[in-house]
Amino acid sequence: MALKARALYSFQSENKEEISIQENEELVIFSENSLDGWLQGQNSRGETGLFPASYVEILRSRSGSNYTDYSSSPAGSPGHDFYTAPTNPSISYQGSFEDDDDDDWDDWDDACTVVEEPRSAPGTNGHPSPSLQYPAAYDHHQHTGYRPKPALERQDSMSSSKRGSVVGRNLNRFSCFVRSGVEAFILGDVPLMSKIAEAYCIEMGSRGPQWKPNPHPFICSVEDPTKQTKFKGIKSYISYKLTPSNINSPVYRRYKHFDWLYNRLLHKFTIISVPHLPEKQATGRFEEDFIEKRKRRLILWMDHMTSHPVLSQYEGFQHFLCCRDEKQWKLGKRRAEKDEMVGASFLLTIQIPTEHQDLQDVEDRVDAFKAFSKKMDDSVLQLTNVASELVRKHVGGFRKEFQKLGNAFQAISHSFHMDPPYSLDALNNAISHTGKTYETVGEMFAEQPKNDLFLMLDTLSLYQGLLSNFPDIIHLQKGAFAKVKESQRMSDEGRMDQEEADGIRKRCRVVGFALQAEMNHFHERRVADFKRMMQSYLKQQIMFYQRVSQQLEKTLRMYDNL
Repeated sequence: MALKARALYSFQSENKEEISIQENEELVIFSENSLDGWLQGQNSRGETGLFPASYVEILRSRSGSNYTDYSSSPAGSPGHDFYTAPTNPSISYQGSFEDDDDDDWDDWDDACTVVEEPRSAPGTNGHPSPSLQYPAAYDHHQHTGYRPKPALERQDSMSSSKRGSVVGRNLNRFSCFVRSGVEAFILGDVPLMSKIAEAYCIEMGSRGPQWKPNPHPFICSVEDPTKQTKFKGIKSYISYKLTPSNINSPVYRRYKHFDWLYNRLLHKFTIISVPHLPEKQATGRFEEDFIEKRKRRLILWMDHMTSHPVLSQYEGFQHFLCCRDEKQWKLGKRRAEKDEMVGASFLLTIQIPTEHQDLQDVEDRVDAFKAFSKKMDDSVLQLTNVASELVRKHVGGFRKEFQKLGNAFQAISHSFHMDPPYSLDALNNAISHTGKTYETVGEMFAEQPKNDLFLMLDTLSLYQGLLSNFPDIIHLQKGAFAKVKESQRMSDEGRMDQEEADGIRKRCRVVGFALQAEMNHFHERRVADFKRMMQSYLKQQIMFYQRVSQQLEKTLRMYDNL
């Protein structure tokens, strides 16, 4: 039920989820249950959104109950229906392989995986939010006639002089900069581990920062999708044979294993564009065409995984590829799920070069890549639509038209048989064969996409996924840039120690180097993948039209000796 309230202090909104309120302004509160110190309501101008609970008092009709004190209200009260707090992924998901192996671990390739990851809000790149301490409800001091204004956990021009040397925090929890934990890393709120067992190095190359190559490169084949059953045929699934080149010993994995690994990758690698898995399908999972399509796309996914200098060295990925013992699998699975170097903490594992990079130069390069990736995303979508339509025509329209032409030639041949004294069998047979040839050509068109267009669509699908990750990754760098500029301004004004500002700049360098390394790797793979895609398409097109030409030349020779 809506309640009336009064604003105790003015509040200026800074994102689309919030609304501004003025001191003494009358408000409408949709629910008095606050979440992390925020309420949803409507101001006197009809705007609806969030504002700090501690900035308002709810007006009561009874005497002695003039306002609600939110300092004791639990954040995220039940029944709060306008915002869902992100799940804290720092919780270790327990459950042995006995529990989730082949009994409770879903066999139907649906949304369930070994680890139930929290689903991220739109625009977060699928990355689960790190374990951040969100601002709780603000304290109220109920002194008679006096209530001090609580401080917001955000820097603005009006309150900066009261905040000392603390750089403001973004209270928009929908922002991936906050959800990913990069803001906490930039501000130095991610605690240093006493011992970091893993390290990922960035070095300077001819085109700028790049990931240091995997010292033990390898590839991995994906073969032999096989339908298997258990529980006397009650449940069925498809397994894939994976053979890493570095050990040359196959393992067998199901789609749910890939899905588990994918979620671990999203959970850990904040600033890396993790290739999307092939899509799931609720029905027709055992149809031959779907199985073949999934295998093709898993091959491309695996190629990108093994080619990435960071992802290919991830212990969880190596465990996925190499573990053959059931007991060891369970131990490695639990170890991956309890990994502490995830999200913002992953940034602590990155070692960057000592070379100086001007902040503005880095920002300009990121802006250029942002414009490029947007344009490429649009063009990939355009080509995908054209190729998909061409596949539809090959399978339907082209085949149908060639069949019509073939039938028309056959009809001519049959009509020539109607008057035997004037019938020329050789001509009739040649025309009839021409009709059959065009029917064959129609079938060749229907089968051709398997040789060329499918590979093109598979590659485009992979890059649609990779490109869709970059807006959020770039947003992380943009947020880091903003914090550096803010801290330097505060330092210049004498409101922050230069040492603290230097620390923020240093941590921003880590994010900047990582993003540039990821951009360089993307371009390197893009050149190789699109070269291969175009070469394969053109070669298959040439071979196809050569086969069509051979069919037509063979038919033409039947008319030579009439």
